[in-house]
Amino acid sequence: MRPLIIYFSLAYLISWTIWFPLYSPALGIYGLPVLPFHHGIGGLGPLIASLITTYIIEKKNGVKKLSILLFKVKPLVYTLVALLSPFLLAVMASLIDFIVNKTPISLSGLFVAKEFPSFSFIQFFLYNLLFFGFGEEVGWRGFALPRLQSRFNALAASLILTVFWALWHWPLFLYRPGFMDMGISGTFGWFFSLLTGSILLTWLYNSSKASILVCAIFHSTVDIAFLADFTNKNIINYMGVLITIWGIATIFLFKPRHLASTERIKK
Repeated sequence: MRPLIIYFSLAYLISWTIWFPLYSPALGIYGLPVLPFHHGIGGLGPLIASLITTYIIEKKNGVKKLSILLFKVKPLVYTLVALLSPFLLAVMASLIDFIVNKTPISLSGLFVAKEFPSFSFIQFFLYNLLFFGFGEEVGWRGFALPRLQSRFNALAASLILTVFWALWHWPLFLYRPGFMDMGISGTFGWFFSLLTGSILLTWLYNSSKASILVCAIFHSTVDIAFLADFTNKNIINYMGVLITIWGIATIFLFKPRHLASTERIKK
């Protein structure tokens, strides 16, 4: 438990400290300097925390082993699933909306970033991959998940990790527009979507034999798909339903013990 306590404490401390100038106005503190991509920089907290904690516990060899997993791509099929499946969900959601509501199919907003409208799709993908893909997944899945799976089955480990993952987002409710406007029911829905994502990320992590790259890509592409500038908001809602069904199906197909066809990864 000691490594996890150190890791979670550092992840919160680092990210919340970096984000402080962004949420300090909500606390009555104004005028602190804000850097370009400041929000994204805070997303590196879990990565930094995992490297520090790994060095404390396992020294250089542990950091080296963790680093090797950053770009592990075998088996390749899970890399393709991580890269393509969120966009396939968007296509399916658009088709469902067309069938149900007779709305013309339009996916033009899928490759437009509302937060950075001047970014090309590749630029936005690389931004997400660095700051929130690797920034988060090196910590949540690369460090914390295998240690939780040593004590609990894969489903229970995913649920526990989701609680700590959700808590890490706390400052965002003080300054990010989408979070500030959620309300209680919206927050419960957001937590459930986080849990669904956690289950799918556990499945990908265990199935890919601990590939952080696969998890980082999936985290990035899901974010891009759900933050796309769709004029038709029904697409986002249907995507949410589809990914929830996918998460539930994963539990039934692969069973709570491992959430994969192979043994869950333990540390």
